[in-house]
Amino acid sequence: MKRSSIITISILILALPFGCAKKETAPATTTHAAPALPGDVQGVAAAATSTDAATTTQTAAVASSESGGTIVATGELISPVRSELAVKFPGRVAKMYVDEGSRIHRGQPLLDLETDYPRLNLAKAQADIVRSESVEQDAQRDLNRKKELIGKESIPQATYDRSQAMFDQARANKQAMQAQAAIFRQQIADSTLRSPIDGVVAEKRTDVGQRLGDATVALVVVQTSPLKLRFRVPEKEIAHVRNGQNVKATVDAYPGDVFQGRVAVVGGVVDPTTRSFTVETEFPNRDGKLRPGMFARVELGQ
Repeated sequence: MKRSSIITISILILALPFGCAKKETAPATTTHAAPALPGDVQGVAAAATSTDAATTTQTAAVASSESGGTIVATGELISPVRSELAVKFPGRVAKMYVDEGSRIHRGQPLLDLETDYPRLNLAKAQADIVRSESVEQDAQRDLNRKKELIGKESIPQATYDRSQAMFDQARANKQAMQAQAAIFRQQIADSTLRSPIDGVVAEKRTDVGQRLGDATVALVVVQTSPLKLRFRVPEKEIAHVRNGQNVKATVDAYPGDVFQGRVAVVGGVVDPTTRSFTVETEFPNRDGKLRPGMFARVELGQ
């Protein structure tokens, strides 16, 4: 009787651990989590997630810009005219009237060359003119007398022809002296380099005392009124851009100012690579606030 009881208790003790093991294993299987990614893979995954977020944000910004009915672009203001100024004949700089950055207007003197020798040559040419005029007058009087004598057949034709030739030569000599004097006057006038435009001095490449040769650039000037700004527009907006259309621009230098302009040129060719076309706008810039080289943000309403 005792032996059968001991056997029964032993069977119960052996069965108990197996039953518990099965009960604990079942929930472990149902709540199993995915293994963690290695360290190097985690960095790549994080970068991909960040890029996707940035792309989504950028797409949203473009969509909001287009949905407002306004084309927004940035570009660099450029001068329509840039002139490299050189003197017309070699000489030494006697005076400078401007510096780099000076505002200038059309016809304003920028520098003077020394004119000592042209003025001396002009004085000599003027004296030669006076002398040639005297010779011409004598030749004219002699020709008049010969005309009277040839009318009376008192002198041969050859004598009259010589007087006529002397008069013609005297007149030609006077005209040559007058032309020479005009050349020296023009040299004196050209010794002053003047601005061909309204604008600013972009570069100063000479100074007082320096000798300038033929085609030596002394100054570089740029026009500041009006100024142009070029930018590219997607081809889908081509129907919304036209010549004469009003535009607005802002620059960082004057955050509270809005500059008014207009569309001057609409490109007639679409770039097959960027699928965009060029638009050129023009700003009067009468107050001179805008400068060539500035970056501007332009808005063009549809």
